[in-house]
Amino acid sequence: MRKQLTIVALVVLALACGVLAPAGPVNAAPIKLTYSIFFPPSHGQCQAAMAWAEEIAKRTNGAVQIDVFPTGTLTKPNQCFDGVVNGISDLGFSVFAYTRGRFPAMEALDLPLGYPDGMTATRAANAFYRKYQPEELSQVKLLYLTAHGPGLLHTQKPVHNRAELAGLKIRATGLSAKIVEALGAVPVAMSQNEAYEALQKGVVEGTFTPIETLKGWKQAEVIKSTTNCKRVGYTTAMFVVMNRDKWNSLPADVQKVFEEVSAEWIDVHGAAWDADDKAGREYTLSLGNQIIELTPEESTAWRAAVKPIIDNYVETAKSKGLPGDEYVATLEALIAK
Repeated sequence: MRKQLTIVALVVLALACGVLAPAGPVNAAPIKLTYSIFFPPSHGQCQAAMAWAEEIAKRTNGAVQIDVFPTGTLTKPNQCFDGVVNGISDLGFSVFAYTRGRFPAMEALDLPLGYPDGMTATRAANAFYRKYQPEELSQVKLLYLTAHGPGLLHTQKPVHNRAELAGLKIRATGLSAKIVEALGAVPVAMSQNEAYEALQKGVVEGTFTPIETLKGWKQAEVIKSTTNCKRVGYTTAMFVVMNRDKWNSLPADVQKVFEEVSAEWIDVHGAAWDADDKAGREYTLSLGNQIIELTPEESTAWRAAVKPIIDNYVETAKSKGLPGDEYVATLEALIAK
């Protein structure tokens, strides 16, 4: 009996001195969180998000367990943000643009500012948020942002200039529809999962989307040409957020793990976008499709054509008391950097 008490005393002493201290946070019972993701599990962004959740569990020694619900099965993509605010899910990953008008500051990220790749877009989005931390996101704890590579034009007939684009019916939604219209084409609203059949049947003659969709959604099978119009490349900013009350309830050491892993995962998501874009490019070329580079003169003309979209955003933001011109200047500097 005395020997057992001695062993217990030594263990207690060792723990107090840190000799047997665990590597990460410990809680009496696991902290269980739900995570709503709008991407399907096969998508690179969903896989990156699930790896993030696994890393959180690993670095907390299992003290945090995150149950992932992909494909919008817990909350629909356009309801994801409110789902987090209202506690339907503890965490959410979706798109700002699905509730346009609600995030006027963050809408600046989606403008056709010439994003060259997903890493640049993702880093710029996070740097923009860190600088301004707009009030529109105060209801949640924002962990990090991600944003896809440049939206490009993919068509059944080659498009080398605006004259060849004029009047073509192009699948586009939200901001990309405004870009298509500014370039002289006719935007047709539809989701990505409708685009393949619409292209196949000639309902539309092209689509404005990141090149990764040519493989991810197999759209390279129903187009023949991509016009590399990166000068007007837009992005779509996406958020990873946590319920504010849930965040405040977490121990400080657990919050630290979330902050550290989220900071690291910015580049994980950026790299995933670029890998998917590379795969989309290789896939479309493997099918014999072509990629057209705009001439410098034509590229400048496309940029001039979409400038009113940027100017209109600036004026609209100013009417809401936001420094729209400063937002644009900041993003242009981040992209150039």
